[in-house]
Amino acid sequence: MAFETILFEVRNQIAWVTMNRPESMNAINRLMARELVEACREIEDDAGIRVAIFTGAGERAFSAGMDLKERAETSFSPIERRNQKLSPTIHTQSRAIGALTKPTIAAIRGYCVGGGLEMALACDLRVAAEDAKLGLAEVRRGLIPGAGGTQRLPRAVGVSKALEICLTGDNVSGADAERLGLVNKAVPAAEVNQAAEDLANRILKGAPMSVAFIKEAIKKGVELPLEEGLRLEADLSAMVATTEDSKEGPRAFAEKRAPVWKGK
Repeated sequence: MAFETILFEVRNQIAWVTMNRPESMNAINRLMARELVEACREIEDDAGIRVAIFTGAGERAFSAGMDLKERAETSFSPIERRNQKLSPTIHTQSRAIGALTKPTIAAIRGYCVGGGLEMALACDLRVAAEDAKLGLAEVRRGLIPGAGGTQRLPRAVGVSKALEICLTGDNVSGADAERLGLVNKAVPAAEVNQAAEDLANRILKGAPMSVAFIKEAIKKGVELPLEEGLRLEADLSAMVATTEDSKEGPRAFAEKRAPVWKGK
């Protein structure tokens, strides 16, 4: 599918999704949101893709968030907007990314604020430039973070720090975000994409079904009481033990060679 506001490329089992509106700091307009949702659908459906990296074009921003100019010109009632966000049909980029069963990485340079940070929070892992600026400034616009920010941020950094970030609207640097646990790694800006790709390649060393089940166990399990989480883990462990790859891993180890995964 041809896209207008994003770039979509697959290299070595890694999908690269680049928000491509650098003139507006990759602000997410309605067309970009639809295209990001469609890109997620392609990632999920393509068996040749095992990891997805989301990033922004240019040096100034991962994404400055919602296109406020377009929002000011668009008339949606509050009820219509809420229904769209909660609809079983996924309309928003953050929900689409969060629904992916494959590992996702945000590669962040420059500003990553508002809906941009909410999109990054929907990713499983985040790599940021040390001088990147991450924040949720909706409180200064008469809004609240409405694409997962108030829910995913405290899960990443804890309630107190999330409240500070959301209530003040202040940004944190990429280096500070690493210390807070908001990003997995902070590196010089020129090294962000390479660091994200290196992380993806480390994931690719694992068996595809194991990667998928580990993600499911952790993402679902953290929302469950411990006993239910342990039951989920046991079920997934039993299922992965029936796969061909579960036999290939020990065999390759014994034969002192790299495993050849089949994904089944």
